[in-house]
Amino acid sequence: MKVAFVLGTTAGGTGRHVRMLADGCAARGVAAVVFAPGQAVRDFAPGAAAGAGAGMAGGTGAGAAAGAGTGVTWECVEFGDRPRVLRDGRAAARLRHLIARSGADIVHAHGLRAGALAAIALAFAPRARPGRGRPPLVVTAHNAPPASGVTGTVYRVLELIVARNADKVLCVSADLEARMRRAGAGHAGRALVPAPGPSPGAGVSAEAVAAVRAELGAGGMGRTGGAVSVPAGRGAAGERGKDDGEAGGAGGPGRPAGNPARAVRRPVVLAAGRLAPQKGFTVLLEAAARWRADGPVPLLVIAGDGPLAGPLAAAAAPLGGAVRFLGRRDDVPVLLAAADVVVVPSLWEGQPLIVQEALRAGRPLVASRAGGIPDLTGEDAAVLVPPGDPERLAEAVRSVLADPALAARLGRAARERARRLPSEEDAVDAALACYRRVLAGRCPAG
Repeated sequence: MKVAFVLGTTAGGTGRHVRMLADGCAARGVAAVVFAPGQAVRDFAPGAAAGAGAGMAGGTGAGAAAGAGTGVTWECVEFGDRPRVLRDGRAAARLRHLIARSGADIVHAHGLRAGALAAIALAFAPRARPGRGRPPLVVTAHNAPPASGVTGTVYRVLELIVARNADKVLCVSADLEARMRRAGAGHAGRALVPAPGPSPGAGVSAEAVAAVRAELGAGGMGRTGGAVSVPAGRGAAGERGKDDGEAGGAGGPGRPAGNPARAVRRPVVLAAGRLAPQKGFTVLLEAAARWRADGPVPLLVIAGDGPLAGPLAAAAAPLGGAVRFLGRRDDVPVLLAAADVVVVPSLWEGQPLIVQEALRAGRPLVASRAGGIPDLTGEDAAVLVPPGDPERLAEAVRSVLADPALAARLGRAARERARRLPSEEDAVDAALACYRRVLAGRCPAG
C-alpha cells in the first residue's frame, strides 16, 4: 500500500499531525508521499528544504525531497493561504498529475480546502495503473468552516464537495462529524489527533521551571518549589515601584511585610496557540482586565504567533506588565510546568494539542466548552466555561488561583485523563485500519 497525503497551508497542529502519520506509515513499511505548500514542506519535513532546491520557492512547486531519515517524500503544491479560483485550479491540476505519477493506492487529505482540491483532482485523474481505478479519498476535517461572510460561503461549498466526494470523512469532534453528515457525508467517523511529546507524567526539572519564571518576571518556582527573592522596591516584572501595588504591596499576598528581600509569588496564567480569531485570545484579554484588582495580579503569558499578533498587543497595552507575549516557543512543557493555571479560551476547537499537553503535565485547566474540548477533559479535569464569555472566564481563573484544593483536584484529574489519551502509535494504527477498510470496500472503476 502507498498513501498520498495532501496538506494545505498550516502553521502548526495539522502539519505536525500529517508528518506524524506519514512517518508512522513509513516506519511500518507503508510507502508515503506528502503534497503540501512550500512553506509547510520547510516547516514540517526535516531536511527537505535543503534537498528540494529552487523548486521549493517556485509557484509550480517543482521540487521534491525526502525528509531526512524518514523515507517520506515531500513535494510542493502551492495552495496559498485563501481560496482563489485560478490558483486553486492550478493546484488541483498539479495534484492530479502528482497523484497519478505517485501510484498511490489511497489519498488522505487534511482540511476542507485540501480535501476539496484533492476531490477535484481525483475526479479528472487518469487511472493510477492498468486495471486499477482512481485511488479512494479520505479527508480529515480539522476545523469548522467560518460562520459568515464571503469566506464562509466559499468554505461551505468546499464542505459540500468533501462530504459528497470523499470515500471516508474523519472529523476531530462530534459536532463537526454531525455537520459533515448533514452536508451529505455518508461515511463519517472520528479522527485521532494526539499531541506529540513525552508520555504522561514525564518530568520537567525544578531548575528549568525556576529559569522560566525568572524570565517571565513572575518570581518563585510555580507549584514545584519555593520562592525566589527580588530586591526591595522592585515588582515581579523587575520594574521599580510599578508592580508593588499590583502584586499586593507590603504585607499583601505573596509579599511578607518587613522583609527587605521580599519573596514574590506571582501567579502565572498560561495560554498557547496560534494568534488567530478562532483561539479566543481577545476574550482572554477582556478576562485579564477583570482580574487586575486581584492581589497579587496574575501574569498572563501568551505563547504563539499569528495574524493577530499586532492587534492583540495593542489590545493588551492598557494592561501593562500584566500580559506577556512570548512569540513562538519550543519549550511548552516547561511553560506548562511553570504555570499555575492553563487557559484555552477558544471559540471552537477539535482536539487541541495544548489541552492534551496540559492534561499530560497535570496542570489545572480552564477551557471553553466548545468543539472537542469536553471530550478530552471530561467534566472533572477542567473548569469549562461558555466560549466568548470573558466574565465567566475571569471568574473561573480566579476560582482556581484562589483555591489550592481545587487546583490540586484538577491536576489529579488531568493526569488521570491523560492516561486515556491516544498515543501517536494509536493514531497511525487507526489511520492504517481506516485505509484498509476503505480499500477493501472499493470496487474497481470501469
